[in-house]
Amino acid sequence: MRAHTARTTPATAPMLHAFRAMDMDERWVRRSPAVMLETFHWFRGEGFELIVEDLLALPPPVVVDGFRLLPHLVKPLLAVVDQAVWLLPTPEFRHAAIEGRSAPGDSFVWQTSDPARAARNLAERDRMFTSRLRKETSRLGLRAIEVDTAISEEDLLRQVTTAFRL
Repeated sequence: MRAHTARTTPATAPMLHAFRAMDMDERWVRRSPAVMLETFHWFRGEGFELIVEDLLALPPPVVVDGFRLLPHLVKPLLAVVDQAVWLLPTPEFRHAAIEGRSAPGDSFVWQTSDPARAARNLAERDRMFTSRLRKETSRLGLRAIEVDTAISEEDLLRQVTTAFRL
């Protein structure tokens, strides 16, 4: 993402550059999760063409993962809808994943004046984003797999390989 950020300008990615100009409290504490969702540059498709450009430079097959792969942007690029699947984390899974990979003080939320509020805002923004993805994949007839804390890595792998008929 850093490389993509460097390849943008305020004209090509205005939301990204507005986000970068904010301090940590402006980003994560003082804005509501709804505003955070609506103004988060990657969730609005800014820079998506840079992902496509990078992927076209790679030999196939390519597996791509990330929240920047918005269903409405990806679908027109698919030869068939079976080429894609979205993994949609439950709020509990997302919380466990965040807790499991960052010790207190390591996360960017600790760079704010109110880490607890920043974490709550981020969690709610992400929940709303996942809800949006769920609706969008359904509306577009794209596949999605719900990922919760009860699913094992083996079960998830099995679901993904079945989705791709591997």
